[in-house]
Amino acid sequence: VSFSLLPLVLKSPPPSQAREVDVGSFLLPSPSDPSFVLFKATSKDTPALRAGNVAPYQFVLPPTWKQLRIANILSGNYCQPKCAEPWIEVKFEDEKQGKIQVVASPLIRLTNKPNATIEEIGSPDKLIASLGPFVTGNTLDPDELIDTSVEKVGDQTYYKYELETPYALTGTHNLAKATAKGNTVVLFVASANDKQWQTSQKTLQTIVDSFQV
Repeated sequence: VSFSLLPLVLKSPPPSQAREVDVGSFLLPSPSDPSFVLFKATSKDTPALRAGNVAPYQFVLPPTWKQLRIANILSGNYCQPKCAEPWIEVKFEDEKQGKIQVVASPLIRLTNKPNATIEEIGSPDKLIASLGPFVTGNTLDPDELIDTSVEKVGDQTYYKYELETPYALTGTHNLAKATAKGNTVVLFVASANDKQWQTSQKTLQTIVDSFQV
């Protein structure tokens, strides 16, 4: 690669110009596992990142996935930095493996305490009850929650979920991971139908595990 091309290789496209090409063509391999590529959001990538309303986040993806465009109304573009409702940051998909999206929710929607940690907002069950519809695309029944766990990375706490959601618009299987930073709760969701789940459960788990804010 010539040096003149390097900025193109290293820079991810803003969602408004999301390229519907394999991410392996513009993202670099993950240092921890070169069979994946690393998406590292910058302060220029989305309306909320540009407004300083969401802390930069990162995750790995297989190189065959594609970044999807997000409709302006769903991107939070019109309401930064004072959005009242959750919005979608980025979306990626592979037709054979599943899809992921990053959803951001204003902290004020969940607690009146500024800069609250996720533990201060409430238990994992309480949080997923509030944000479940943004995982499934419609509704979430408590019976659909298969597993929850808590993970600490440095001083950042993450709640992790596995859901079996037969009626969800996103897919019959959903993995989610949530954390709070600044004035936003960030929710990372990986979704698959039964066929995708059979072959790609491990891949989706790796993607979700890699998510950090």
